[in-house]
Amino acid sequence: MNDQSRLEDFVARARAYGPIPIAVVDAEERHVLQGMLEAREAGLVEPFLIGGERRIHELCVELRCRKEELRVIPADSEAEAVEKGIRFVEEGRVHALAKGWIHTDALMHPVLERLRTGQRVSHVFVTELPAYPKPLYITDAAINIAPDLTVKAQILQNAIDLARLLGVDRPKAAALSAVEVVKPAIASTIDAACLSKMAERGQIRHAIVDGPLAFDNAISAEAARIKRIKSSVSGDVDILLAPDLNAANILAKDLEYLAGATLAGVVIGAKVPILLPSRSDPPNARRIAAALAVLLHHARGRTR
Repeated sequence: MNDQSRLEDFVARARAYGPIPIAVVDAEERHVLQGMLEAREAGLVEPFLIGGERRIHELCVELRCRKEELRVIPADSEAEAVEKGIRFVEEGRVHALAKGWIHTDALMHPVLERLRTGQRVSHVFVTELPAYPKPLYITDAAINIAPDLTVKAQILQNAIDLARLLGVDRPKAAALSAVEVVKPAIASTIDAACLSKMAERGQIRHAIVDGPLAFDNAISAEAARIKRIKSSVSGDVDILLAPDLNAANILAKDLEYLAGATLAGVVIGAKVPILLPSRSDPPNARRIAAALAVLLHHARGRTR
C-alpha cells in the first residue's frame, strides 16, 4: 500500500461532495497559497484569501495561477484578517477556516471567544506512516495545553468521533504516559487509568480505551508481549491521546521529520472546522486537511 493512499481516500471522499468556501487568514505566503490552490484544484475548497492584496497577487504570478479566478479579501493587518475571517463564518459565507502565515494563538484566541459551541474545542492530527498499517490520530497537539481528566475525556471523544467519521467503526485508543503502570507520582498514569475505566462504563463512547500505555507498547504488540502487557489496544492502536500539548506536538513532529509521516491537522468543536497547519507544513498537508474539513462540514449537516 502506498504510504499516502489512505489519506488520498479521504480526499476522494471529500471531492464527491464538491468544494466548500473556506476563509484563509493571512494568505500572504507561498506554501499557504500553494496548498490552498492545490485544494482548490482537487475540487475541495473555494478559498477566500485574506491578507495583503498586492503580496497575494505577486504570489499568484509566481505560482502561475489566474488571479482573476481567486477571491482576494484585502486586510492591512493580522487583526483585520482574523476579524474578516471570523465574520465570514458568522455570516455563513464560509464553511471552514484555515490558518495562513499567522501564529496559532493570534488566530485561536478570538476564534475561541466568538466561534465556540457547547463542544470542547480540540485538535487532531491524522497521521500516516510508511511503517504503520493504518492512520494514527494524535491529540491534542495545538489547543489544550495541560488538560485535566475531564478535558482529556472530551478531547478523546472528539478524536473518536473523527475516526468514526473517517471509517473506523470502533477505534482503539491509547492514553499515553511514560510508563504502562499506575504510579501516583506520575499524574498522567492516573488519568490514563481513569479514562480506560470511563470507556468501560460508557462515559467515553464507541471506543476501546486502554492506559496507561507507553508509546512503544501502544504501537507495538511485540513490545507489549516482552513487557507482559495484556491489552487489546497494543499493536493495533488508532488514537494516541498524549498527556499534554507538549508531548503531542513533539510526538507528531518527530514522526513527521524522522519517520516520514504525513500529517493533516484539524480543529474540532468550533462552529466550523478549522485548519491549523504548522507554518512549515508542505502544501500536501494543507490539501489533505482541507479534505478533512469538507468531510466534517457535511457530517455536521447530517446530524443537525
